Amino acid sequence: QVQLVESGGGLVQPGGSLRLSCAASGRIFSIYAMGWYRQAPGKQRELVARITSGGVTNYADSVKGRFTISRDNAKNTVYLQMNSLKPEDTAVYYCNADVLGLVGGRQQYWGQGTQVTVSS
Repeated sequence: QVQLVESGGGLVQPGGSLRLSCAASGRIFSIYAMGWYRQAPGKQRELVARITSGGVTNYADSVKGRFTISRDNAKNTVYLQMNSLKPEDTAVYYCNADVLGLVGGRQQYWGQGTQVTVSS
């Protein structure tokens, strides 16, 4: 009923930049918070950044000052601008949205994940 489609991952050298996008579609009444999580091999999934419908943001300490989350409410899209990338940022990045659907009530949805690899 609700789909999240991510794009923008890839291979980048240390110090480089990438911009991730995640568009929500389907039977959506409204979207509360949207966020980005990541999971590296052998590690648990962790919060990277989160933004409320009103634009309040929070970040993991490891990405503060390097990553910026933003959203376009008219397009139901969230973005993650990643600068000064480090090898330890390598992970699969997942989009998350807290959605009030036209059916099914309020639920958390996840994207399929996009790989980000930082390597020289």
